[in-house]
Amino acid sequence: MNPKTDKLVRRTTMIATVTASYFLLTADYGPEPNALDPIKNGILAAQRAAKELVFGTKKRHVESDVKKLDPKRGNDDP
Repeated sequence: MNPKTDKLVRRTTMIATVTASYFLLTADYGPEPNALDPIKNGILAAQRAAKELVFGTKKRHVESDVKKLDPKRGNDDP
């Protein structure tokens, strides 16, 4: 085989392999737990840490978010 053609075939194969493995690893497995959950949680934790580093931490409470979404729940405050 021509060396240029061989190089093109090898690069195309590598790109196709990487793309296929990416789609297989990031596929939607639904709500049930699976083996990739620890990896996903690690990626999300790193993403949160990077956002906090760049944008700073948000000091809002979860309760205030719930009150904004459902005002009926927030009426029991004194």
